[in-house]
Amino acid sequence: MSLRVAVQMDPIEAININGDSSFALMLAAQARGHSVYHYDVKSLAYDSGRLTAWAAPTTVQRVEGAHFSMDAHRTIDLVTDVDVVLMRQDPPFDLSYITATHLLERLAGQTLVVNDPASVRNAPEKVYVLDFAHFMPPTLIARRIEDVRAFHARHPGDLVMKPLHGNGGKAVVRIPADGSNLGALIELFDQAWVEPHMFQPFLPEISEGDKRIVLVDGEVAGAINRRPGAGEFRSNLAAGGYAEPTTLNAREEEICAALGPALKERGLVFVGIDVIGGKWLTEINVTSPTGIQAIDRFNGTDTPGLIWDAIERRVAMR
Repeated sequence: MSLRVAVQMDPIEAININGDSSFALMLAAQARGHSVYHYDVKSLAYDSGRLTAWAAPTTVQRVEGAHFSMDAHRTIDLVTDVDVVLMRQDPPFDLSYITATHLLERLAGQTLVVNDPASVRNAPEKVYVLDFAHFMPPTLIARRIEDVRAFHARHPGDLVMKPLHGNGGKAVVRIPADGSNLGALIELFDQAWVEPHMFQPFLPEISEGDKRIVLVDGEVAGAINRRPGAGEFRSNLAAGGYAEPTTLNAREEEICAALGPALKERGLVFVGIDVIGGKWLTEINVTSPTGIQAIDRFNGTDTPGLIWDAIERRVAMR
């Protein structure tokens, strides 16, 4: 099966080819004989029922500093010129991102979009996870400081505060048990974000790692354990954390078994979930999951191949 693939992603010039999952997916697509276009989400255009993008045929190679080449940009029709769209631009999950999902949803029944745009829109990382609250640590989503102080009183100790629609560990802060910086941080967050903020007790188990588990079409493909770097409590690789090989324990297998069918039904083909200390589910990453290159380096696996197997199955069923 030879597919025409359009990848909606951030500028390819700036990616880290040794860690970027979109790059790995593009390499794997080429190896299967699929043709690849690259386009920026800002170039999407809807005109009287036709959805187009300003895209360039793109070839990638694992050569630092010369990892891609492009032919001339052209307008492509995302129905007649393309079989698959990979929606891979990074959050922020804002109105621009949401609008793109509405536009891509117009392709339903014609061009396969991975992950399904309606499901991505309806399953933001730190909100969809609430469907599985029984696996989560105590969690508050609120904006009023009175609600946060009441939550803190019920869960004394350090708190962690996060932007509800952030990514990569950005702006995740730790509030000491005495709450001395709580008011100032809420003022700062309120100025930066219009939505509520997420609060959870600080989990000492983070020292054991924050496990990224990748599921492909609802099945576990592999995992890495991410540990905080020196002087940090955040384990995100983008925030200085480092990865190590790992396996799943019984609790993590239970979490994956509970999530898998729901993810598959929603058309969420490539998902990364985060589990702290072997037991606490904290996020379900559906917008632009990462981690597959590290998983494959440790395990000798081919996660991009599994993802393309799942995509090709779905295309064949259309």
